[in-house]
Amino acid sequence: MEPINQNDQNFKIGDNVKAEVRSGHYVGELIEINGSRALVKILAVLKHPEQGDLHNPYNPDVPMFHERRALSYTEKTTVLLRDVKPYSGTIPEYGVSLRAAAEAEIAALDRLHRWSAKGHEQMQQLLKEYK
Repeated sequence: MEPINQNDQNFKIGDNVKAEVRSGHYVGELIEINGSRALVKILAVLKHPEQGDLHNPYNPDVPMFHERRALSYTEKTTVLLRDVKPYSGTIPEYGVSLRAAAEAEIAALDRLHRWSAKGHEQMQQLLKEYK
């Protein structure tokens, strides 16, 4: 099959790629290319999608706080070619990669929670000093 050149990358059907889908990152197999879009079969999760409203990040007080599940093993999804990069590493087992990505997202949320609490504490102290 003829390679397709997109963003100075040559892609061909069957290539392993890294694809960014919404706020998640995945490893997948390139199944089809149609203009500026690619069909990718998901094989592993590198970064779990973020929760909440992506248009209002870190705001829990939105009308709809979205739950985003990771794409499933062998699920096929359409991705803009600009969001596809070559992937040459070892492809981890899907279940292991899903758990690792979810745990990493939880750790990031925990760190953000601790940062928020520390910032709140310091702002309360400054407010006392500002009186």
